[in-house]
Order: sequence, then C-alpha cells, then structure tokens
Amino acid sequence: MTANDESALTRKSPFWRFSVKFYAAHGEAQACIELQDRAKVDVNVLFFLLWNATQNRALDHTAVAELDRMIGAWRDATVIPLREIRRTLKAPPPVMAPAAAEGFRTRIKAVELEAERLQQEALYELARSSRLGQPSASPAKAAQTSIDGYQAIIGPFPPGPLGTVLSAFAKFKP
Repeated sequence: MTANDESALTRKSPFWRFSVKFYAAHGEAQACIELQDRAKVDVNVLFFLLWNATQNRALDHTAVAELDRMIGAWRDATVIPLREIRRTLKAPPPVMAPAAAEGFRTRIKAVELEAERLQQEALYELARSSRLGQPSASPAKAAQTSIDGYQAIIGPFPPGPLGTVLSAFAKFKP
C-alpha cells in the first residue's frame, strides 16, 4: 500500500477501514472467498455485521434480511457482474492477447473494488441514519448472533471458513 493509498484510506468510513484491515488478516481472504463462492455470502454484509459487533451491536435475522434487501440491488447489478467479468478474464478467449486481457482485468478489478467500497459506504450510511441492531454483552456474542441471523436468511455457512473468520475476529484489534 502506497502513501497515497493510505491517505485515501483515512478519508473513508470507519467501516471501510475496518474491512480493509480485517481482510488483510492472515487466512482471512481465502476464507471470505470460500464463504462467498460456496454459500453466496456477501462479504460486505458479513463485514458489516462484524464491524457492528466491534461496537457490541447484534443484528437478528429480521434486521439482516432488511439490510440484505436494501443493499442487494447494488450487489446484484454491479458487484457480482464485475466479479464475474474479472474472473472470466483469468482465462481470456484465444483471440485476445494475454497481456491486453490482463491489463483490462486489472482495471476491472479496480472498478470491482470501488463498487464494493461504495456498497460499504452505503451500509455505513444506513448505520449512521438508524440505530441498527441491539446491544450485546460482547463483540464475540454480537458477531455470533448476527452471523446466525445471516445464516437464517441465506442458509448455513461452511464451518471451516466460518471458523476461520470467527477465530480471526476473536483476535482482531480494530
């Protein structure tokens, strides 16, 4: 990360800064990708639940469902299609020069990251404009309650990657 990246990062919401730091934790990225690919977890929603948990706030399944409904249109129209294009370009059609396809893929990746950041900024604004969730006894309890609520909406998360995320969260210092 360059100095310019770091200064831009400090101008982003506390939620975005949490997400960048948490995602960089050891083993976190692969677990998140597995949750995304195997259980259709929106990692931005998952991180939002964890960020709220750092503030001892838990969201039940009703609140998670409403949150997911509000943010789902953006995710479905922008984040997921950009991700699919980026992934497809890992093996471009033979007619395209590999270097040209990789350069384009890199630009798509940057746009995908910006779409995710915009999604997170929208989630942050939802948190600022309303009092989401309920107080919880601890961050760990809040995280578990919120994740249970999310699983009630989209189905069970694979236990291995979920365990990795929860273990990292237990050790995480925001």
